[in-house]
Amino acid sequence: MTPANVTSGALKIPWFPDYQFALPWWLLLLILIPLLAILRGGRRQRVAIRFPTTGLLRGIGRPTRAGPRWTWFSLVLLSLVCGILAMARPQKVLSTEEESSEGISIMLSVDVSLSMLIEDFQISGQVVNRLTAAKRVILNFIEGRKSDRIGITAFSGETYLPCPLTLDRDWLINNIDRVQTHRVGDGTAIGSGIASAANRLRKEKTKSKIIILLTDGANNSGRLSPQDAARLAATLGIKIYTIAIGTPGVHVIPDARRGTFTPMGQQLFDEKTLKEVAAIGNGEFYMAQNLDSLSEVFKTIDLLEKTKIERRKHTEVDELYMYPLQAAAVCLLLALLLSVLFLQTSPETVPA
Repeated sequence: MTPANVTSGALKIPWFPDYQFALPWWLLLLILIPLLAILRGGRRQRVAIRFPTTGLLRGIGRPTRAGPRWTWFSLVLLSLVCGILAMARPQKVLSTEEESSEGISIMLSVDVSLSMLIEDFQISGQVVNRLTAAKRVILNFIEGRKSDRIGITAFSGETYLPCPLTLDRDWLINNIDRVQTHRVGDGTAIGSGIASAANRLRKEKTKSKIIILLTDGANNSGRLSPQDAARLAATLGIKIYTIAIGTPGVHVIPDARRGTFTPMGQQLFDEKTLKEVAAIGNGEFYMAQNLDSLSEVFKTIDLLEKTKIERRKHTEVDELYMYPLQAAAVCLLLALLLSVLFLQTSPETVPA
């Protein structure tokens, strides 16, 4: 069946919302069906021709019986019903929706230095480290960005790429555990983290390119300063959001593999540098000291960087009139065969 355009003035069929009649006024003819049945039932006298004797004519046909005649009349009525339904053009409604989106390319640049193991966050009342809290919020962010290419680059003293840019949400979520500490040398090379993310976005075709930088420390390694890296990214049309994660004060870094704790000393946040990087990248700077505030930061960025999605709905229909039309033809054929085979009549004697 070939889909056709939807017809205006169509009548939806009750209890079957996906079906309709395109020309419902034809259904008014159905009123004639019970009227014909009533008129047929009211005929008590049959037309007769007077013959002086019927013996010579009795062999011409067989006497008619009421059963086959009513079957024949029922088939004729059913054929009329099917024909009227066909004229009303029953249709199955097919709704299609086209979606076009102007996606955004997003690189998450995540600090994986040893200080990200400091346990000053909580998830459902359980104490967790900063990296665990960050990955929890990042997962929620990823799941909400259905039309965007997202990737993750990680940095400490050096950088590595745990998750390249992709549209495959499942793959990205399944590989988020690649974001780990102890993968590269220790330190906090913020400039390198920005440069690595910008390099991944450089060849992207999307109009909007974003870096979300998440760190808990100050830049202390790498050959490129965060400000210079931000300027290079800005020349590529990349916007940068910076997030400082963690609480101030004196902390220790637990080592789960050795069961030891490393005193860290005073927590340092280089807010000035992170604000400068955000300003150069036409973005914003945020501070997150607990899970709720970190979640709010990502929700804010999510609202600021909405993907443009256009939806157009087209309604098409499949024409179904051929089915009742075929049924009408079958009923007429059966009525014709019944008339020829069983409804031939012979003259009967009529009292004078």
